[in-house]
Amino acid sequence: MTKGVILHPNDLPAHKRGNGNKTIPLAGPRIGAGFLNGITVIAPGSAIPLHTHNCEESVVVLEGDALAEIDGEQHKLVRHDASWIPADLPHRFINASQTEPLTILWTYARPDATRTLVETGETRPVSAEHRR
Repeated sequence: MTKGVILHPNDLPAHKRGNGNKTIPLAGPRIGAGFLNGITVIAPGSAIPLHTHNCEESVVVLEGDALAEIDGEQHKLVRHDASWIPADLPHRFINASQTEPLTILWTYARPDATRTLVETGETRPVSAEHRR
């Protein structure tokens, strides 16, 4: 039987994603989890590039105001609002504030989740961020 693990995001390394955005990987295979999750902080006025995944994803807004662009439609989300995004559907999260950061918690249904950037077609495993 695997023991549970407590994760402290403030003590974990962050992966810089450009434009002041960063991701803090949390649960994944390295601790025995059968899924991936983490926290992404999106800088004021910034956005994550439009992308797809090979599996479903859920995102919860922890702090701030977001615009979730899902399959070409924008949806306003505030603290504790959540989304579910099926595999292969283009999406991104935009910080709707010009002054405050947006913090989201994301979960991928598979530990081998990939991210494909719509603009370039480049595909990488999300877990690469968990190995840093």
